[in-house]
Amino acid sequence: MRIIGVIPARGGSKGVPGKNIKLLGDKPLIAYSIQSAKKSNLLAQIIVSTDSEEIAKVAQDWGAEVPFLRPKDLAEDTTPTLKVLQHVLDFYQVRGIFFDAVCLLQPTSPFREDDFIDNAIQKFINSGADALVSVLPVPHEYNPHWTFESDENDFLRIATGEEKIISRRQELPMAYHRDGAVYITKSEIIKEGSLYGNRLTYIANHPENYINIDTPEDWKKAQEHLKTKQ
Repeated sequence: MRIIGVIPARGGSKGVPGKNIKLLGDKPLIAYSIQSAKKSNLLAQIIVSTDSEEIAKVAQDWGAEVPFLRPKDLAEDTTPTLKVLQHVLDFYQVRGIFFDAVCLLQPTSPFREDDFIDNAIQKFINSGADALVSVLPVPHEYNPHWTFESDENDFLRIATGEEKIISRRQELPMAYHRDGAVYITKSEIIKEGSLYGNRLTYIANHPENYINIDTPEDWKKAQEHLKTKQ
């Protein structure tokens, strides 16, 4: 299966200005995802999709391809990731180059084990799924079977729709949340307008690697994580 690795990195970050090329430890944030991707044996190509010439230069310095500058209308705060990936596939399709799937690697999730991407790709291929996401387990106190929604009369109902709540923690089914480290989706599913399709599988990540950088507080956590590893 021919899979392209895509690292999206627009220039207009507001939570942490300039975060994609801001130094985290001894290298820019985007370099962590580029280096993770380059350790993969199963990615046919690795590119950075950016609207910024400055980010493009840094990405190239760290070994990623930047075959185009993303149009400004695809680099807004509200631009869906799906449209960014559709743009990548369209860019190559008109040049007669096709990929079976896209592996999305968000630079805001910088910490991945060396073999994590290839393990995810292998599971995706073996599963026959439309897509795969990396996940972490939801702590039992936040399990959806133990959470509630408010109805129109301001009464609570179990979020999963059950009439009776599961009383024992041991009986709760496992629940997961996306951690942002890896998304893999078949190209045909992306073109149809979805990141997940109808058959979604997953790979469990290590909780100690979970940092999703969106705020200055997240950046501080990433710095502390690096100090701990060192």
